[in-house]
Amino acid sequence: QVQLVESGGGLVQPGGSLRLSCTASGFTFSMSPMRWYRQAPGKGLEWVSTIDTYSITAHAPSVKGRFTISRDNAKNTLYLQMNSLKPEDTAVYFCAKGDDRGQGTQVTVSS
Repeated sequence: QVQLVESGGGLVQPGGSLRLSCTASGFTFSMSPMRWYRQAPGKGLEWVSTIDTYSITAHAPSVKGRFTISRDNAKNTLYLQMNSLKPEDTAVYFCAKGDDRGQGTQVTVSS
């Protein structure tokens, strides 16, 4: 079955950077579009970024120019490079394939 395991979250100061990883198994990763979502405290799920099987990407306006989604098909791994982080980026970040999501990784941006 589909398994997605996120890692790389943590506490970072405003303006800092983090790189999230998502290790995938149970399906043909290279043939699957992948997404990152996030959920801030008390809010709903928000789409962050998408990468298709040709590595064409799309990002939400709130993160465009600061976040970059990428993939390494040889490692079955999805990434989210997050730069210039803001307090409003604080959330649990999930990677997803269709309706399947991982358990998430917490990102906290605070001084």
